[in-house]
Amino acid sequence: DRRRVVRLAPGEAWRVLVVDDVRDNRMLLSGLLASVGFDVEEAADGEEALVAWRRFRPHLIWMDKRMPRLDGLEATRRIRRIETEEHRETRTPIIGLTANALKGDRETCMHAGMDDYIAKPMRNDELLAALVRVRPQAALKVS
Repeated sequence: DRRRVVRLAPGEAWRVLVVDDVRDNRMLLSGLLASVGFDVEEAADGEEALVAWRRFRPHLIWMDKRMPRLDGLEATRRIRRIETEEHRETRTPIIGLTANALKGDRETCMHAGMDDYIAKPMRNDELLAALVRVRPQAALKVS
């Protein structure tokens, strides 16, 4: 049974932030998400991610773990700190991404406040399964 996601269910509007210092990685993930109906913005590092998170108010963030200037772990910690300080009712789900998956990476990402973690290279079905794990209310149409 090789079912695949074809689009967001009608009436769904989801904002997703893709954060990765490698332009091709951002474009690949953004293209996949946009093709099924997500409204996608991109950031090239953790500092850009913090600015975009405040302005764009995404429903979900895909966060690369290793980036220059401000890495994904510290950007996640800062987002979680701000959410706590501002007493936000909901927290933004963050899925960590890393190209060099090492033993302990999952635990490091989760300890920083990420909700899930995927190693690169990623398969489309893995990405969408992780999305549903952290945002089960994201109604996806499959065929």
